[in-house]
Amino acid sequence: MNFRHLGKSGLMVSEISYGNWLTHGSQVEEEAALACVRAALEEGITSFDTADVYAGTRAEEVLGRALHGQRREGLEIFTKVYWPTGPGPNDRGLSRKHILESINGSLRRLKTDYVDLYQAHRYDYETPLEETMQAFADVVRQGKALYIGVSEWTAEQIRAGVTLARQLGFQLVSNQPQYSMLWRVIEGQVVPTSEELGVGQIVYSPIAQGVLTGKYKPGQKPPEGSRATDEKGGSRFVQRFLKDEVLNRVQQLKPVADEVGLSLAQLAVAWVLQNPNVSSAIIGASRPEQVKENVKAVGVKLSGDVMRRIDELLSPIVERDPKKTESPAKRP
Repeated sequence: MNFRHLGKSGLMVSEISYGNWLTHGSQVEEEAALACVRAALEEGITSFDTADVYAGTRAEEVLGRALHGQRREGLEIFTKVYWPTGPGPNDRGLSRKHILESINGSLRRLKTDYVDLYQAHRYDYETPLEETMQAFADVVRQGKALYIGVSEWTAEQIRAGVTLARQLGFQLVSNQPQYSMLWRVIEGQVVPTSEELGVGQIVYSPIAQGVLTGKYKPGQKPPEGSRATDEKGGSRFVQRFLKDEVLNRVQQLKPVADEVGLSLAQLAVAWVLQNPNVSSAIIGASRPEQVKENVKAVGVKLSGDVMRRIDELLSPIVERDPKKTESPAKRP
């Protein structure tokens, strides 16, 4: 495993982070989830990403049990706050009340005294940014989180957040956006701003919900048991990529992957890691074998020629609109 600084902070994270967004507590049985975490640890992954909302808080519980007994100082545990975790009007968003109550719930479920990174899961337009950042400052001062990050914030929002964090005496070190060969909306504005401000990207869906594995074939039904057929496993998230125009282009990547000795999935993960602003790529898994395969992307250097060929093949279908990073105008 290789390690990178999280932004310009002193925190080192594994190039591959293990995430349990749609799996733990929801898509797969707990024993399978525990096996995947064990595989991640065996492969040298030390960074683990979750959120209070995943599987209705159950994902944090499963991850807490899976990591129990591991040397805490040897792990980097990330979680998030924003989406609803209860029925009440204050069980969501980035108000001071919700942040301070949510961190306590996350720590309890994760069976830890602190998280290494606490992230605003989206931008909250209904709460003054000053209130949100002051609450995060207090979480840091209380020792419940070591660093603060955000997820899917625009370049302007990241700049405003970094400015307030500095004034309040703590660091906003990371952003967690969707990023893959097919989904590059952060490249135009978020990445340049983040590089300027010392914010690193912890990217999710580097394999585009499984589409970049090549298992979805144009003109064919999705394979049984795949994410596209599993309502609990996030089928709605993968639908935007299940177009023949996209799937045909993905199949054309196979010779490129073969040439560099990688599977299509490994090529996809290696591709996002070529971006110097990416601190870590999050992978998920329903089987330990998937973890072991994706980790082989670590340390791969893709030549300029390979990167150009990928761009030429995919350019007509790549999503680049920076507006795609916007958060909901109102809390869900």
